[in-house]
Amino acid sequence: MPSHEDALAWAEEHLGPVTDVRALEGGRTSTMLALTPRDGESAVLRLMTEEPWRTHGVELTTRERDTQRLLDDTPVPAPRTLALDATGVRCGQPAHLMTRLPGRLELQRSDAASLGLLADLLVVVHEVEPSVDVRTFQSWAWEAKYVVPAWASDPGPWEDAFALLRTPVPTYDRTFLHRDFGPHNVLWADGRVSGLVDWVETSVGPAWLDVAHAATNLALRHGNAVADAFAAAYVERTGRVPEPYLDVMDVVGFLPPPGRASLVTDPPQLARLDERLRAVLARVT
Repeated sequence: MPSHEDALAWAEEHLGPVTDVRALEGGRTSTMLALTPRDGESAVLRLMTEEPWRTHGVELTTRERDTQRLLDDTPVPAPRTLALDATGVRCGQPAHLMTRLPGRLELQRSDAASLGLLADLLVVVHEVEPSVDVRTFQSWAWEAKYVVPAWASDPGPWEDAFALLRTPVPTYDRTFLHRDFGPHNVLWADGRVSGLVDWVETSVGPAWLDVAHAATNLALRHGNAVADAFAAAYVERTGRVPEPYLDVMDVVGFLPPPGRASLVTDPPQLARLDERLRAVLARVT
């Protein structure tokens, strides 16, 4: 593990002596370290080390800190913030220290009961009524991404998707969003959800945007049937109407902008992303 001596020294000012440091799985945008202090509860140190997120690290880590404060008095199982070095003046890169929640990622979960628990969690998130201003969501399907990928089975659906996304976003009720909701940010312990992490993209916007992002992530790993089963579980609990426009937006958001490597490179997953687009595009009326 690379040395992060300055960051660990800063964390010890808030935790006391740390006896164990372990890298956590995931961490696509950041280095995530589990810290075990001699006394007190375990913590997680986010170091915003990866670009392009490091460039925006002040905004991202500050948003996560503010969101965790907002969620303190809600039933959402989020970490509690402990300390922030947003500018990286002490740690060398933007840093956020927070409590460590119990549990672990269980990305293999695709059974009906697990999908129902994911839907239950998202309902709790969407019931939050922010007491402070929260930014309006940003689409991740930028115009610069509107390039048919070389691995597409047929360019037609992608071109249709790009044309659709050049039209206005449908009207929506402003809802509190995690904005990166999905199995990759949900912790499990003893068969139950124990935590929801990674609050750097929190926004307000259409509720279905969180549903769509979780569904795309489920489709990448497990296929369309599992993605649709999760969406159906959410609809069953909320009565909200699916919004295929946002499903299309989310799928296109997985494409890389020109000159940047794709976050999805596994050929079977790329094939499932292609299949997911065709499935959700067919639902647009």
